[in-house]
Amino acid sequence: MSLPPPSAEWMKWPSRRSVVHSTKGMVACTQPLAAKCGIDILNAGGNAADAAVAVAAGLNMTEPCSTGIGGDMFCLYYDAAKGAVSALNGSGRAGAQCTLDTVRRSLGVPDGVVGKIPMSSVHAVTVPGAAAGWVDTVDRFGSGRLSLAQILAPAIELGETGFPVSELTAYFWQRGEASIRRASPNFAEMLKGDPAAPGGVRAPRAGEIIWLPQLAQTFRALGAEGKRGFYTGRVAAELVKVCGDLGGHLTLADLQHHLDTGSEAVAPISLKFCGQKQANDNDGESGVELWEHPPNGQGIVALMALGILEELEARGAIATFGPADHNSAPYLHAVVEALRIAFADASWFVTDADPAVGPGVPTAELLSRAYLAARARLFDATRASDILRHGDPTSGSFASPALSSSDTVYFCVADAAGNAISFINSNYGGFGTAIIPAGCGFTLQNRGANFSLRADHPNVLAPRKRPYHTIIPGLVTNLDGDGTKPGSLHSVFGVMGGFMQPQGHVQVLLGQLVGGLSPQQALDAPRVCIGAGMPEDDDGGDDGEYDRTVYVEEAMPAATVDGLRALGHRVQVVTGHGRALFGRGQIIRRTRDGVTGVGLWSAGSDMRGDGAAYPA
Repeated sequence: MSLPPPSAEWMKWPSRRSVVHSTKGMVACTQPLAAKCGIDILNAGGNAADAAVAVAAGLNMTEPCSTGIGGDMFCLYYDAAKGAVSALNGSGRAGAQCTLDTVRRSLGVPDGVVGKIPMSSVHAVTVPGAAAGWVDTVDRFGSGRLSLAQILAPAIELGETGFPVSELTAYFWQRGEASIRRASPNFAEMLKGDPAAPGGVRAPRAGEIIWLPQLAQTFRALGAEGKRGFYTGRVAAELVKVCGDLGGHLTLADLQHHLDTGSEAVAPISLKFCGQKQANDNDGESGVELWEHPPNGQGIVALMALGILEELEARGAIATFGPADHNSAPYLHAVVEALRIAFADASWFVTDADPAVGPGVPTAELLSRAYLAARARLFDATRASDILRHGDPTSGSFASPALSSSDTVYFCVADAAGNAISFINSNYGGFGTAIIPAGCGFTLQNRGANFSLRADHPNVLAPRKRPYHTIIPGLVTNLDGDGTKPGSLHSVFGVMGGFMQPQGHVQVLLGQLVGGLSPQQALDAPRVCIGAGMPEDDDGGDDGEYDRTVYVEEAMPAATVDGLRALGHRVQVVTGHGRALFGRGQIIRRTRDGVTGVGLWSAGSDMRGDGAAYPA
């Protein structure tokens, strides 16, 4: 007898989870079977980076409605021996033939209308960066004790022997079935065989077993041949063929270019936060340093918002909040307004930072204290802001894409040696475009939908360019260093979910620093999500309609909701499965035993996901 279906009412009762502790290592992710892939690698002698790639592959198997090898990845890595933070950009680029004029003609966008790339369009497909990113993560940060084939073996076993599907994954798989069927003729590869279903296949239900042998075969090719197993040969040929059959412009030369280029080792960006009188448990300067991935990622939004909040507190525009103020109306008003200001800048400036394909990004100027102080003057403690415009950080002026619940997986891993990795992998929206290269078992991302089709926009589509990216890993160090290198590790963390991600970073981190919450409590706390400040209108102009709604999770206190409305915010309370809007997060904190000082890991995992934190 099969399991009864899960209750249609999502999270019918409040969840209570305890923080999970371990001295040997930790995996926190949304899928138990994917977490086991990582634990197996840790137990086999791999380090945090090795285990992270095993988890990424396991998540592609068990949660393909959110992530996969047909998408992109970013990671931040903390090397305990060196006391160093490193970043790896594993995002792919537009094809060499994907000029603005070519894609506009292919989409049928009329002259005089900016238009946009639909999420389901083959023109939203950019070169997948995840495969190269996995290989490069192991090569650059791995232990060297395990081969890539060994690291991918646990995920391959899941695909070949079958695995039971978890509850939320089944829900989103079923919701995405229609798009999978529409997207390409190879839809059966991502569905479960059932003679009673249309075409003999359907989306799996919760607790049912599904096999993904084609995906396992793709992983075997990657394990045996490295990046060449994905960007050349059978997989590459089928990827280019299916895109070409649908009118796309990706070529084998584009895949070869990514093979030759590889993932980009970039310098992480950071902001030291000493506000709200929070302190760490170490000697030295009080506060933390938040590390984010640089543009083309949107981590700069979280840094700017924190910097604006610190400026507001310094000049008395907001209070120094205490635990009792967490998630109060004044507290969330300050958070919301700081995020709105940050998004107004990011929606214009964040793009591929490579000056060879665009204007670059004025990252240092956007994060300068002078600019953040100027932007903070837009805040009004008594009312919600009007529509905000981006400033100009290069000249000192401060005049002034849309709310999204896109799907991604974020997870983090730590090992016994004190190393930790913050890792994020995404298709962008659900199954991405849901286009499946024949015999390959994965869908292609729709990240190119984030390009602007407005010719004067920094994020305008161009050949071999990377788009504005929503996926961002987070990492925090304590301000106990000597100024020559980062301080000790505080945590690796993240919150997945489109433009919710920097909002989740700010809320989850402040929940710990201001609210005094444990990692698990910080993730369980109800969250807010704002319209990101990007135009929704058809012509892409700066005078279009903006989503000014503050979306509030249903568990938020009624007094807070009323208080936000009194301040002029348009508030919408979100219930049921709609709460996926608020993302799913993971946190692994570095802590120490109070008597012996022995280091340990303390982790939480979001109750909005199917997974948990698992000790090695």
